Amino acid sequence: MSVVISDEILQASGLTLDEFRQEIALHLFQIGRLSLGYASQLADMKPSAFRQFLKQRNIPLYSYDVDDFELDLKNLRELGRL
Repeated sequence: MSVVISDEILQASGLTLDEFRQEIALHLFQIGRLSLGYASQLADMKPSAFRQFLKQRNIPLYSYDVDDFELDLKNLRELGRL
């Protein structure tokens, strides 16, 4: 499937086509909709370059939230390690 982005929208964004693709990939990765592999594909970057791109934007490679922490605590308690 192809997605067509009009020249008008691209021009309004002030981005080049490559930058536009990278921004979309970055956003979809950040909200958890694309894996690192797919996001780097969409951005037309090697995974290592996309990881560097994330680092430059201060976007963590892995998401670890309160729910993850609570699950880890529960598991550690069940294992008798806490």
